Amino acid sequence: MVIRANIDPRLERRFRELAMRRFGYGKGALSKAVEEAIIKWISSIENESESFEGDPIEAIEGILSDIDMESVSLQHKIKDLWSSKGAERRRINLT
Repeated sequence: MVIRANIDPRLERRFRELAMRRFGYGKGALSKAVEEAIIKWISSIENESESFEGDPIEAIEGILSDIDMESVSLQHKIKDLWSSKGAERRRINLT
C-alpha cells in the first residue's frame, strides 16, 4: 500500500534522520518508521475518551443556529479561515 502526503521539508528531513538512526540506513527504514508512527497515532486517537454521540447534523445545526449569514458567504468565510490556519501551521518552526 502506498500513502502519499505533502509535509514540511524540515519535518521530512528530521523524520528521515531519526528513521535511519533507529532502523538503519538500509532499504525499508522509512517504511518501518511510517508504520510505527501510524500505529502510535491510531492508538492515541482510539484511546481518547472524547467521543460524539448523537446526530451530527443536529449538532451542526445547533452550532450554526445563531449565525446570521447566507450559506455561500459562510462557506467563503470558512475557506478563508481554513487557508489562514494552514498558512499559520506552515510558519511553525519544526526544528
